[in-house]
Amino acid sequence: MSESEAQLPTAFVADVLLWKRWHVSLGIIVVATVAWVLFEWTSLPFLTICSDVLLILIVLLFLHANYAALRNKQPPTLPELVVSEEMVNNVAASFRVKINNMLLIAHDITIGKDFRIFFKVVICLWLLSVIGSAFSFFTLAYIGTLLMITIPALYSKYGGYVDKCCGVIHRQFSRHYRIVDESVFNRLPRNISKDKES
Repeated sequence: MSESEAQLPTAFVADVLLWKRWHVSLGIIVVATVAWVLFEWTSLPFLTICSDVLLILIVLLFLHANYAALRNKQPPTLPELVVSEEMVNNVAASFRVKINNMLLIAHDITIGKDFRIFFKVVICLWLLSVIGSAFSFFTLAYIGTLLMITIPALYSKYGGYVDKCCGVIHRQFSRHYRIVDESVFNRLPRNISKDKES
């Protein structure tokens, strides 16, 4: 693949996120909204909806192919779906490295090598639990999709003002974090010895 061909998907995604291809961006918002309404308001299970959509697609393709055969026309050609062994090996190797890194970090956290990191992970997981109890997965995915589509376009338009406001907010948070860090986190022990003898 040449360099210009490799840049095409990236340029397309950038155009969609910056609303230069507004019909695609609007289509993403409409599809996300319809999916959210379908999953949240109808309370239908995700697996049921996916199975029904796939069933309808397969039946339509079957009927279309047989209708073409009845009219002595060439049946529609479907692209051949093949996953190469090289691609599977590359994906597996990449996942293996990432999973091993995550397991190493989890091991360090759980055995208590650094109590500060353990404390921060516990706080983050607790916050995720609180957010998860307030919103369903599909609502969070919908909010994430809307933010992903709207924030880059708004930032490209109002970037200077946003940078100025975020700088003020960052300085305030940094000041408050320094206070919490000095008064709470620095008092926590770095290592907890596992073999305390009494």
